[in-house]
Amino acid sequence: MLKALIFDMDGVLVDSMPYHTEALSHVFAEMGFSMDARHVYNMEGSKTVEIVRFLLEKDGIDLLEVDVDELIHRYRDEFARIVELKAFSEVLECLPILKERFMLAVVSGADRNIVQDIITNLYGGIFDVVISGEDVDNGKPAPDPFLSAADMFGLDANECLVVENAAMGVEAANRAGMFCLAVPTYVSKESLKNADRLVDDHRMLRDFLLELDHLEKEAVEFLRLKFNLAHK
Repeated sequence: MLKALIFDMDGVLVDSMPYHTEALSHVFAEMGFSMDARHVYNMEGSKTVEIVRFLLEKDGIDLLEVDVDELIHRYRDEFARIVELKAFSEVLECLPILKERFMLAVVSGADRNIVQDIITNLYGGIFDVVISGEDVDNGKPAPDPFLSAADMFGLDANECLVVENAAMGVEAANRAGMFCLAVPTYVSKESLKNADRLVDDHRMLRDFLLELDHLEKEAVEFLRLKFNLAHK
């Protein structure tokens, strides 16, 4: 039986990735480094420190010659300065209804203070569990963040449905043995082809989630099969 819904944050709950990308771009430029924004979107869902290290290495920069902690600190300050918090209205509309039927969690690769601020300001009192990139040793695409949420609920993986919008998150949900519903907020549908169900936009996402009661028999059987295959 489906008991919990686990949501990614950036791109699923809030339209925030452009601000993350802009903040990183500003900081990289100030420090004399180049950065391709496409790589940030491709790495979406990963922990901040892993994204920064990837971007530096992609540009041929020796990590031993860079104060990564200082770079991340400057990025956090820049993000806080420029961000304009905006929830996706379709999700904001349906979550109170879903909360009456399911346990709800947020699993994000973003820093803890950013996650807590956004969820508190836009979705206060909605989520039972909130997990940031700093709350797990291994971030997405490892399954650990989603499995941690299930463990906090006291549930098995086949009792959880993940809502994602990034390839890293889809891979993490697959490896966790959870049903994955994806929406291509910032990336192509092709990059999310490994999701179990793909919707076109947040309107369709809302409609799918609100119809889960009607789809539950199909979803439960799918989740049971997927869980069994993942643990053979």
